[in-house]
Amino acid sequence: MPEKLTVDLHPVFRDDRAIDRAVRSALFRAAGTKVPLLEIIPGKGSGKLRDRVLAALRQPHLRKLYRRVEVAPGNDGVVLVHLR
Repeated sequence: MPEKLTVDLHPVFRDDRAIDRAVRSALFRAAGTKVPLLEIIPGKGSGKLRDRVLAALRQPHLRKLYRRVEVAPGNDGVVLVHLR
């Protein structure tokens, strides 16, 4: 079993629906395979994509799947999702 699952959002950064779909499917895939850590890479940029990812993760039906979310220490371009 892999220690973490990584999702890069650079290819879909312009499409809000694709961002939500990518985050949701990655979270479901990580929860289904019992991976303890999901690494989402929105990139550094202006921070708008990171804020969009964090907003998607705050949805109540997704919140039930993970324990906590944090921005990677020392790297603002990575969001770490610790699963249950």
